[in-house]
Amino acid sequence: MELGPGAALLVVTSEWTEGSATTPQMWPRRSEVAPSAWHWQTLLEDPEEGPEYRTYTQLYAETIPWRPGAIDVLLRAVADGELANVILAPADLGWLYHPYDGGADVIRPTREQRDALRAQYPDWLSQQSSGL
Repeated sequence: MELGPGAALLVVTSEWTEGSATTPQMWPRRSEVAPSAWHWQTLLEDPEEGPEYRTYTQLYAETIPWRPGAIDVLLRAVADGELANVILAPADLGWLYHPYDGGADVIRPTREQRDALRAQYPDWLSQQSSGL
């Protein structure tokens, strides 16, 4: 079982804003690695915070044609800690790939698919007993 994206790959990137949900801050690195992304939605991080302390996550989405190397710059930005909270997926959402600066999580729709992937690629797993 491979994590092939097909003809297109969905890329979700994010950034944070403080105090206002309506004025997304365009972090230079996010807009450089995902220049065609459109603002998808805004999430309030902690509704219990007072208005002056609220933080919002701005989610951006784009679909890019898949080709080898298409996400190399994006993955390098994540690995270097220049970008966080990235999700990659095929158009059918058959899997989600969440890279971060120390590795990545792969999310499958069913427990059976997850376990099959784990059995097929044991070298992908963390060496820690927790699996994290």
